[in-house]
Amino acid sequence: MIRKEDGAGGKYMKEFIERYILSRFDFREGEISLSDQDDAGDFKDYVLTADTYVVHPPVFPGGNIGKLAICGTSNDLAVMGARPSFMSLSLVIQEGFDTGIFEEILDEMKVWIEKTDTKILTGDTKVIDQNIGIIINTGGIGERNRFLEKNLSTVREYRSYPWRWIRDRGAGSGEAVVISGRIAEHGIAVLNAREEFDFQLNVRSDAYPVWLFFRKVLEKGGVTSAKDPTRGGIANALNEISEKSGVGMVIEEERIPLDDEVRGFCEALGLDPLSIANEGKVVFTVVDELADDILKVLRRNGQKHAEIIGYTTDEFPEVVIETSIGTRRILPPPVGDPIPRVC
Repeated sequence: MIRKEDGAGGKYMKEFIERYILSRFDFREGEISLSDQDDAGDFKDYVLTADTYVVHPPVFPGGNIGKLAICGTSNDLAVMGARPSFMSLSLVIQEGFDTGIFEEILDEMKVWIEKTDTKILTGDTKVIDQNIGIIINTGGIGERNRFLEKNLSTVREYRSYPWRWIRDRGAGSGEAVVISGRIAEHGIAVLNAREEFDFQLNVRSDAYPVWLFFRKVLEKGGVTSAKDPTRGGIANALNEISEKSGVGMVIEEERIPLDDEVRGFCEALGLDPLSIANEGKVVFTVVDELADDILKVLRRNGQKHAEIIGYTTDEFPEVVIETSIGTRRILPPPVGDPIPRVC
């Protein structure tokens, strides 16, 4: 029997994909195989990604499911170093869905399609009588570009880097770990928008196309791995990079940027903000000598809460959190997303 946790972005979903999908469909066209489970696969000078969005509620502080779909698909391409260029758009809509909300969703998608300079090439629409609200499926194609090439050439000035894209497995020992801004805001904004909660929060989703600032980071150069920490939050993203790269990480808890309202909400409900989804952030590793310069680039380009949160190491294979009192604990990958249907 398939469980909700099998699609929740953590350990169980990884096991589910390996057992049922990769055992049947593993394939490699370029350098990235399906079994690599990176954010996109490649062919020639392009990368291809796909995602499905099932957010409840479909409109939330800071955006809606339409904005989320465009930004999320764009971000899967951007963290590979690819320039988002083309998308597909498929809609599954519940019969009776409010047309005003539907138009609001489409209008928001149009805004972010234009901001990212991408084009919708194809799509599909279905209307059904099941109680699903609206589901959006998007595919995305990203292209090689001068920002990616500059980044790769800079990395190769410091160490060997055999890949043509930014890879999950690209981190090396002794590199800085950077987060582009405050965490957990998307998940908390969506959760608090649900009717069963009555917290007075001024927290908005962080959904945003990271390519608009990450390309400036790539232009400076030195990024060796990158993830957009969506389902499973930065706990999942850091563990993916660590495991695939074969390096450990030391993350300083006090340096992880976190809004005070988000912190209080998580403490009240017993949630771990490290495992909660983000939709407009990048967590990445960078050549240590360039980390301070990269931080300045991020802050100059609107990411005022960006921080260097730790470093990679070959002393151990795990992701380790260094607490404010000087103790250390292992940060395991989450079993699943603690908040259902936020992306």
